[in-house]
Parts: sequence; structure tokens; C-alpha cells
Amino acid sequence: MTVRVQTEAFDAGALLSRFSAGRTGSGAVVSFTGIARDVTGGAAVATLELDAYPGFTEPAIEAMETEARARFEMQDVLIVHRHGPIQPGEAIVFVATAAEHRRAAFEAADYLMDRLKTEAPFWKKETGPDGERWIEPREPDYQDAKRWNRTS
Repeated sequence: MTVRVQTEAFDAGALLSRFSAGRTGSGAVVSFTGIARDVTGGAAVATLELDAYPGFTEPAIEAMETEARARFEMQDVLIVHRHGPIQPGEAIVFVATAAEHRRAAFEAADYLMDRLKTEAPFWKKETGPDGERWIEPREPDYQDAKRWNRTS
């Protein structure tokens, strides 16, 4: 399975080791691990909570993965995304891409993270000393994602 949405914590190093093992035909493996911060926008964060809907969230991410495979000629892709309560310092998302050449692997990982950040159907809430607040993607996140719409 190349897309997993789960509540369980994961070990990004172990995921990368398994993903990379035996890749004699790949010239590059690129990975990204997103980690929950303890401060966002100047406010302290005690817990980040992501809500996902089974049967809706996974297919949306799988569509992003399919598009990345075709667009960047990926040999393989792995996306692991958590939902539920997440503590600062814990991994939220892991993306790994394998390709014959490094540029494709880097670009596919970057593309996937931009899409996940702005389009993945998760509802995010931070809880801290000042209470709860819902989180939306920021304008720079949308600007990052827009660069993939270029046709040149």
C-alpha cells in the first residue's frame, strides 16, 4: 500500500529504510517528514488534532499520488499521514519518492507536500494555553502549490 492514513505514530527512519531497501534500479530516493511544532504563529501549541474521514481522505491522497507518479515518472511513492491527536515533536506526515533520476524524485516529493498541505481533506485544530483554534493553509502554502500549475 502506498498511501496510509493512520492514528498510530510512525518511525520515519524505519519507513525510509524499508522504502529504500533493494532499489538497485533507482538513482534517487527522496523523503520528507513533517513534524508538529510547539509554537505556530507566535502561539504555544499543546496538541495538534487532525480529523480525517475514512473513504474520503485516502482516495483524495491516492489521486495526488497517482498524479505525481505520472507527472514525474516515479518508480515508487509512499505517503503516510497521521490523524487524531499529535503532540509537538511527533511526525505528522512522511513522503518518500523513488525515481531513476534525482530531479524527478525531489520534484515529486515537493509537489506531493504542496498538494497535501493545501488540498488533503484533513481538518486541523490546535489546542494551547489560550484555547483551541482551527488551522487553514496560509497564503504562502497556496503560492507554493500554484507553481505546479505552470505549463512551461
